[in-house]
Amino acid sequence: MQKSWLTRTFKGDRVIWALVALFMIYSLLAVYSSSVGVAFTKYGGNTTYFLRSQFFMLILSLIMIIIVHYLPYRIYSSLAGLILLFAIVLLILTLIFGARLNEATRSLEIPGTGFRLQTSDIAKVALVLYLARILSQYQNELKNFALVTKYLVVPVGIVCGLILPENLSTALMTFGVCMIIMFVGRVPLKFLLAYAGMAVIGVVLFALILSAFTENNRVEVWKDRLESYFSERVDEDADFQLNQAKIAISTGGLTGKAPGKSTQRNMLPQSNSDFIFAIIIEEYGLLFGAVPLILAYMILLFRGITITRKCETAFPAFMVMGLILLIVVQAMLNMLVAVGLLPVTGQTLPMVSWGRTSVLVMSFSIGAILGVSRVINARIKKEELPGEEIADEEDKIYEPSTT
Repeated sequence: MQKSWLTRTFKGDRVIWALVALFMIYSLLAVYSSSVGVAFTKYGGNTTYFLRSQFFMLILSLIMIIIVHYLPYRIYSSLAGLILLFAIVLLILTLIFGARLNEATRSLEIPGTGFRLQTSDIAKVALVLYLARILSQYQNELKNFALVTKYLVVPVGIVCGLILPENLSTALMTFGVCMIIMFVGRVPLKFLLAYAGMAVIGVVLFALILSAFTENNRVEVWKDRLESYFSERVDEDADFQLNQAKIAISTGGLTGKAPGKSTQRNMLPQSNSDFIFAIIIEEYGLLFGAVPLILAYMILLFRGITITRKCETAFPAFMVMGLILLIVVQAMLNMLVAVGLLPVTGQTLPMVSWGRTSVLVMSFSIGAILGVSRVINARIKKEELPGEEIADEEDKIYEPSTT
């Protein structure tokens, strides 16, 4: 029986493909609705500016997913070190030459294009690929504290340290995901607790030094947000955003006000990015907005774990787990902030919020996950994929001896 065009083109886990389609539908509807007022004001009455921009980025992201999911995943293992080095260079350039937006320097503007590259998004994925490679290479030597520190923790510290000055939440999220990956990769828990303690001390020392020697820095912003969250003191910026988000959520109720009927979109800063989840609940309610999205990310996590368990070699297993964690943890952080359970962090909702670099980087991640799934499905069906099903000795998953 001849395969259909869809089956031939979209390979790998079909559930993940369905989730991608769901995220894109939510993204187009929510981005358009949440940004009509901003687009009308800033772009000369062009209310479809953000819709057209997001539609273009989603088309690019779909193309990227298709291309990436056809690439042999061993490419990422071979190039992991170079990709990480490239990401570190980008982070350094961002600190020196980066464009300042919303009182933070987090992106590089490509001259003549107006396109801003969010370098921390690239660095997160590069770090996951690198960790997957090193964990698979040194599976039998992970009880060596010096080796783990040198090859795993030092690169994590460098990347998170370069992200930290301008984006504390991303640095902490990246560090946390890396710790989980290393735990799954069988790095001893006592090592990870020691590294976590060092990280806390490092962040505190960095904040104290920065506050002592500079006046205009992000430390005051971090302090204000934390104090506002844990006390009754008012932070006009953070509290205003959270209050508007809470109003949007509470007025949305179970079924929402209906698409396009949001009133808080004109009041809520970052309504099409950081706080898009609140607008989705306002318009679609808990039943048709919040619950389906939360379930979608949970299903994505479940499918990622399923793919990981089916991997016969270590690198793709660690890569899939790491990339899935990046997506789902960021999504959970965004949602928790929107409902007021966490301080404001500035994390977007993956594959839903308006964005450029973030959309493309998440698309690459999903494409890489689907690429591993494609190989697994081909192996199960006994299809020929030359070179992809052969495991290197160093890449085999290590199983402790039972004798």
